[in-house]
Amino acid sequence: MSAEVTLLGVRHHGPGSARSVAAALEQLRPDAVLVEGPPEADPILGLAAGKDMVPPVALLAHAADDPARAAFWPYAEFSPEWVAIRYATGLGVPLRFIDLPAGYAFADTADQDGDGDGDGAGEEDAELPRDPIARLAEAAGHDDPERWWEDVVEHRRPGDGEDALAPFAAVAEAMTALREDGGAGLRDERREAYMRQQIRAARRAGHQRIAVVCGAFHVPALAAMPTVAHDRALLAGLPKKVRTEVTWVPWTHRRLSQLTGYGAGIVSPGWYRHLHRTDGDPLPGWLTRAADLLRAEDHPVSSAHVIEAVRLARALAVLRGRPLAGLTETLDAVRAVMCDGSDVPLALVQDRLVIGDALGEVPEAAPAVPLQRDLARLQRTLRLKPDPAPRDLDLDLRKENDAARSRLLHRLRLLGVDWGVPARSSVTSTGTFRESWRLCWQPEFAVRIAEAAQWGTTVERAAVGKAVGTARAAAELAELTGLVETCLVAGLAEALPAVMRVLADCAALDTDVAHLAGALPALVRALRYGDVRGTDHGALGEVAAGLADRICVGLPPACTGLDAAGAAAMRGHLDEVHGAIGLLDGADGPAAGLADRWAATLRALARREPSGGPATGVPGLLRGRAVRLLLDDGRLDSAEAGRRLGLVLSAANSPADATGWIEGFLTGGGALLLHDPRLLGLLDGWLTTVPAEVFTDVLPLLRRTFATLEAGVRQTVGSRVAAGPLDAGSTEPVVQDAELDRARADAALPVVALLLGLPGVAGESGDHPRIPRQAEGRDT
Repeated sequence: MSAEVTLLGVRHHGPGSARSVAAALEQLRPDAVLVEGPPEADPILGLAAGKDMVPPVALLAHAADDPARAAFWPYAEFSPEWVAIRYATGLGVPLRFIDLPAGYAFADTADQDGDGDGDGAGEEDAELPRDPIARLAEAAGHDDPERWWEDVVEHRRPGDGEDALAPFAAVAEAMTALREDGGAGLRDERREAYMRQQIRAARRAGHQRIAVVCGAFHVPALAAMPTVAHDRALLAGLPKKVRTEVTWVPWTHRRLSQLTGYGAGIVSPGWYRHLHRTDGDPLPGWLTRAADLLRAEDHPVSSAHVIEAVRLARALAVLRGRPLAGLTETLDAVRAVMCDGSDVPLALVQDRLVIGDALGEVPEAAPAVPLQRDLARLQRTLRLKPDPAPRDLDLDLRKENDAARSRLLHRLRLLGVDWGVPARSSVTSTGTFRESWRLCWQPEFAVRIAEAAQWGTTVERAAVGKAVGTARAAAELAELTGLVETCLVAGLAEALPAVMRVLADCAALDTDVAHLAGALPALVRALRYGDVRGTDHGALGEVAAGLADRICVGLPPACTGLDAAGAAAMRGHLDEVHGAIGLLDGADGPAAGLADRWAATLRALARREPSGGPATGVPGLLRGRAVRLLLDDGRLDSAEAGRRLGLVLSAANSPADATGWIEGFLTGGGALLLHDPRLLGLLDGWLTTVPAEVFTDVLPLLRRTFATLEAGVRQTVGSRVAAGPLDAGSTEPVVQDAELDRARADAALPVVALLLGLPGVAGESGDHPRIPRQAEGRDT
């Protein structure tokens, strides 16, 4: 007796197709089930029968020698293929995947650029000139293929006594008509030839009732069996198959959607899951969930809204000639009834319910590289559950568990697994003991973990290997100093000696002051992180001090003759180095006296005025910035700063250079213009003398400078200038002594002196300290 082969043509990820497949399998009771999928996964199909395998999940296949060449075959609980897999594994029916092995596809992409990441379940659509569903909808007189398919298939429920195979016969007839004019490319023809060979093999194995679940597009080609020689000839041109490894990985509804670029995906996986799980009318339950979601976000939605939304959705379906209310009618009802016509709360419903953040689970018995297993162990130990929904995580590095979490996230970032990215904390803190992260797990991390397995079998060993390899391949000093910082925050003490040797060699050979200045801040940050983590960083401190000394020596010549773009870039380095040296300076050790040497460098910068043109001196932007840094550090008093400003604003200096000096001087805060009216008077007087033909050129620079000042400072400066002429020679504050309540001021002086770290000086009453006069004019 010849074997009976039943072809069940489906559309991937559709609840209607899934229900139809389940009904057809119950009617057929096949003794073999063949499913479109990679044959390399046959040994692990049995894992799908366990309760600990929770969809959405995906098969991940990758080349054994190059994990970057990978592809996914995702399955949701409403995927017809998944229904067939669970049916066969649950009843012990022989189950086989019959698509062309993935190893052939990886051989084709071996010499191509890119990461090779793809989604296998939707590959049959790649070579079609047009979507076959769109062509069928057009033939039926519908302009929206998704709505047509939803009405005809997804909302359809098999009735009692109905032939469960009738829908598949209708789909096969439609696809046969579509393929009469061709439409399949060489790759699809080879896939179909391989599927036919597997069907023949199942017949030879003695199976009598064979069910084949495949994409509807392939049904005509599998129904019309050509000769064996024909199929062998098609497959003869395949490249040599690449050795492939396959495993199960968790997947997400968000990754299933078309919004993430998965070509055969669906717009509404959350909605489709609800349709698949609901036996009766899906509207009341889904709209109740929408109301719960909106109420949780403080939107006033009641049960009356749900009732009215159900009525409206059904009425819209009738008006539009649809058999049942679909997603379009349901969302229209939600917008009109629950969202008061606004798309803002509706977007929340679309994101949380229509798409959703469901994350699947796979059993521990699924094949995995040792690195993946070590990561799973750490996730359990540190109570860090991978979640596709973004969430913020604040860590206190003084706590052992939080410090371990920080090390894990930094190590994964080094390996290219950006599960967590640094974020701005909602908790205000300036200490180095606090870190904030933004966590979001992506299914694609499984591929990156497989790639990183070449560096080691545990997360720590892999991170150490990757750090050393990166250091040896580094070409720039800043890259190495950033790597040192990463090693420290990731707790990779084993990698530090090798990285430090490369860093020391590179630093000794690099003579570019800009490179040295760009590298120093990362080293100093690494020292600070080392302090809070208890890391030994003696060698790191020596390298940092050496870099700082070389910057002090080479900075003035390096700043000479810079153009506007070069000066702007160097100003950024100047600020970063200034902050780094402030943290690095110490009473003993290699950094002893560093702050004094840096102050001398700033003074040298401030004195290098152009004498024979811009190329002979330091640009005004950098000279003004140097004066401001000296002033803020208390190494220059306000009188001297005013004198230097007066010289710069003199007629002998060019307006462009003076404008740059002002920008550098005021960057970072303009409150000193309020504390020292003499500076404001000098600036106001200079502005009134700038020639008209030059004023137009310097105006954009001045506007940019004052735009960076605090809003309150700009308002107060404007009001003082508008009040009348300013006395450039006065050094006293605008507020007169008669207006000052000295008793109240004396009461606040102890706290102010403590905050500023100033020695106590008795006030007028003799009971409170006074702030020294030289500190009164400083921008604190």
